[in-house]
Amino acid sequence: MNRSQQLGEEKIGKLLRKFSIPAIIGMLVNGLYNIVDRIFVGQGVGSLALSGTAISFPFTLAIMAFGMLIGIGATSVISIRLGQQKNEEAEQIVGNAFVLLLAISLTITLLGYVFMDSLLFLFGASGEVFPYAKEYLTVLLAGAVFQTIGFGMNNFIRAEGNPKIAMYSMILGAVLNTILNPIFIFGLHLGVRGSALATVISQFVTAVWVLSYFLGNRALLKIRLRNLKLSWVLVKPILAIGVSPFSMQLVGSVVTILLNKTLVSYGGDLSVAAMGVINSITMLIFMPVFGIGQGAQPILGYNYGARRYDRVKHTLKLSMIASTGVMVLGFLLVELFPVAIMTLFSKDTELISIGSNGLRIFLVMLPIIGFQVMAVNYFQATGKPRKSLFLSMSRQLIFLVPMILILPKFWGLTGVWLAGPVADLASSGLTVLWLRRDLRQLDLPLKNT
Repeated sequence: MNRSQQLGEEKIGKLLRKFSIPAIIGMLVNGLYNIVDRIFVGQGVGSLALSGTAISFPFTLAIMAFGMLIGIGATSVISIRLGQQKNEEAEQIVGNAFVLLLAISLTITLLGYVFMDSLLFLFGASGEVFPYAKEYLTVLLAGAVFQTIGFGMNNFIRAEGNPKIAMYSMILGAVLNTILNPIFIFGLHLGVRGSALATVISQFVTAVWVLSYFLGNRALLKIRLRNLKLSWVLVKPILAIGVSPFSMQLVGSVVTILLNKTLVSYGGDLSVAAMGVINSITMLIFMPVFGIGQGAQPILGYNYGARRYDRVKHTLKLSMIASTGVMVLGFLLVELFPVAIMTLFSKDTELISIGSNGLRIFLVMLPIIGFQVMAVNYFQATGKPRKSLFLSMSRQLIFLVPMILILPKFWGLTGVWLAGPVADLASSGLTVLWLRRDLRQLDLPLKNT
């Protein structure tokens, strides 16, 4: 049985574990990029520097958004084509996706340098925080091309049935980042610039590793010169499916900007630093869920392409159960140990007090979010971009933005923290309705899987 055939024949539980566990480990380790940066910046440089990295965070989200646009979009199409036994077309998609990732990331870098100062002030940087944010971002933008290629194309490795190699890719970069951060900050005294430099070097090594895979003999799908010419027939489905996670991430960047500006108004620079820590913790909790989703995606896509709808539903069911378990564990940790978590990032007692309160409130709805992430992943993997896009946007744009604008007027800083759980509750209810309707259209009811 070759690597792609196992997606349609092996037991779902075993298959999901085989694909998800490496993805979870890889995503968790990858989530340490942001955590490590902020721990060392907070402990080694100070609270204002921590605010500077938080102000720069929308740039990171925007870069990741474009990586998702091509990476996740192409992964879904590749999985479906492999399920349809169209291996040559799947390889053409890999080549086109590589060109798109390269072109988009270089454009982001250029525009970022041209408009950096204006954007940082627009994002909410105060006079005291601006120098830290600019110093950090100046270095970080140089690595945008490595971040998008490494992150985007690593998904293709998993799509062709090689999840362990994909896991090693993420572990490699994260471990290197963890080693280099203290050397550059404490050893060479490079401050926030050192933290950004550690990240860029790590992303460069990851990108080289991923490209060497597709240029070598291990890959089922290879990067070939003849496939580097862009074809709209191939690009269109990539963009159509990738637009959902892209929009969700890009809107997340805009929401982060709005959050930062609102936090400055109601809580000052320290509340922005606190939100930066909360974002890091949120990403770390979500990473295993994203790993489950990444593990499930090729199984969903392959079997949907092969019209094995019973396997599609069973995969969805198991992934939802697993993701909910992860979110419940994350909920218990942030509710029981918020002060201990904040202390990892700073010794500033005021920042710890603000952040621990915000952490408990902002993430109070974690237990109900896991199934929502899997539902969006299901629509992406089965080639239904409009539904995936709407559900992706609902939490951020339809519910969260109005709550950020309204609730602080009544409850101040607490109102900012409350905006998150209110949006989570509303968007989860909407997801239940949409998913139930879609599942009824498949052959077998979910309860019989």
